[in-house]
Amino acid sequence: MESRDVEKPIALSFFSGAMGLDNGIERAGIDIKLACENDRACQNTISENKPNLPLISDINEYSPRQIREAAGLGEKDDIDLIVGGPPCQAFSTAGKRQSFVDTRGNVFLTFIHRIIALQPKYAIIENVRGLLSAPLVHRPHSERGKGYPPLNEDEAKGGALLHVLSLLRNEGYACSFNLYNAANFGSPQKRERVIIVCGRNGKKPPHLMPTHSEDGSFELPKWRTFQDAVKGLPKDGHSHINFPEKRLRYYRLLKPGQYWRNLPLELQKEAMGGSYGSGGGKTGFFRRLAWDKPSPTLVTHPAMPATDLAHPEEDRPLSVQEYKRIQEFPDEWKITGNIIEQYKQIGNAVPVSLGLAAGKLVKSLLKEESIPKVKNFPYSRYENTSEETWERMIGNKHVQPSLLEMHQ
Repeated sequence: MESRDVEKPIALSFFSGAMGLDNGIERAGIDIKLACENDRACQNTISENKPNLPLISDINEYSPRQIREAAGLGEKDDIDLIVGGPPCQAFSTAGKRQSFVDTRGNVFLTFIHRIIALQPKYAIIENVRGLLSAPLVHRPHSERGKGYPPLNEDEAKGGALLHVLSLLRNEGYACSFNLYNAANFGSPQKRERVIIVCGRNGKKPPHLMPTHSEDGSFELPKWRTFQDAVKGLPKDGHSHINFPEKRLRYYRLLKPGQYWRNLPLELQKEAMGGSYGSGGGKTGFFRRLAWDKPSPTLVTHPAMPATDLAHPEEDRPLSVQEYKRIQEFPDEWKITGNIIEQYKQIGNAVPVSLGLAAGKLVKSLLKEESIPKVKNFPYSRYENTSEETWERMIGNKHVQPSLLEMHQ
C-alpha cells in the first residue's frame, strides 16, 4: 500500500452518531475523510456541521471498494485509522444481552470484517462495559439452571469479545483495550467505555494516557466538574424538557448533589412509590447534580425516573446546552431534530476528551514516538478490565470454526 504523510493522517468514521468521538479524533490532528451513520437524526446533524464530508448510511450496504470510493480513496491508498462505536444495546448490561444473535451484534461483526478488508494501520473500537462479559451466543435465563445443561463455551461470559479479538488477531492485528472512565481524560463526566486499539504492525498498542485523576494523584490535575463544564454558559436560552409537577414537589426540597435519600424520611417512601422496596442503590432517583463533581453518565433522556439528571439548583432537567458542554461539543456544534432527538444524540455520544486521548495515541504511534506508561493507574472503578487481566480472568477459550464461518 502507498504511505501517506503521518503529519496528516486520515481516518474513516463508522457509526458516527453526533460525532463526539470524531470531534476528539480531529482535535488530535487526524483528518476524517468519511462518516457512516444510519440514524436519520444523526445524519442531519453530520450534514449540518460537516456539509462537505462524504456521508454513507448502512454499513451493510457498502463493500470495502465502495467505502474507499465514497471517501475519495484509491485501492492502494493507505488508511491510517478506522474508528467506530457499533450499536451497543446488544451488549448493554441493562438490555437482553442477545449478543451476536442480535441484529445489532451482527452489525458489530460487519464492522470488524470491514476493518479487516480495508486494512487500516490502526483501528479504534468503542463500546459499553457489557462487551467485556457478553457471550457469543446468549442463552435465555429461563433456560439455565436445574434441568438444563451447563453453559457451553460459546455461551460463557466474554465469548463475544474473544471472538472479535480472534478475528482481528488472525489477520495480524495486535489489540489492547481497557475500560476507561472519561473523567480521567478531562471530561466533566464519569462515563466508562471500552476502547479497543488495534495495530496492523502486530505490536500491541499501549493504553490511553490519562490527563486527570480523581484526587489529584499521579501528579495530574483533579477531575473536572459540572461547574467547570457550564462555566460561561448563558443562563437564558436553554432548551429543556420539564419534570411533572408531582415530581417537582420533591425536587424543591433537595440541594445540589442530593437525591431521594436526602428527602425527609416521611417523604422518601411517598416519593419512590413501588420502587422504595426494590433492590439496588437507586441513586438515579430524584437526583440533582453536584456543582463540584463530574456529571454522572449522560443518558438519552434526562427525566426518566430511575436516571434523573436534574440541574443542581434550578427545578428542571439538564438542558441540551448543558448536555453539549458535558459531552464537550463546541457551543457552535448544531444538534438537529426535536428536543428528544437532540438529547438522544448527545446522550449516546462519546465524550470528546476520550476521542482526543485515543486520537493522540494513534497519532503518536503513527509517528513512532515513545509513549510513557502510567503504572497502576485506576482507569475505571472495576478490576480485570485491561486485555491482560481480562483474558487471564476469562481464560483463552477457542471459538469454534463453525461460528467463525457463520459470520464470514
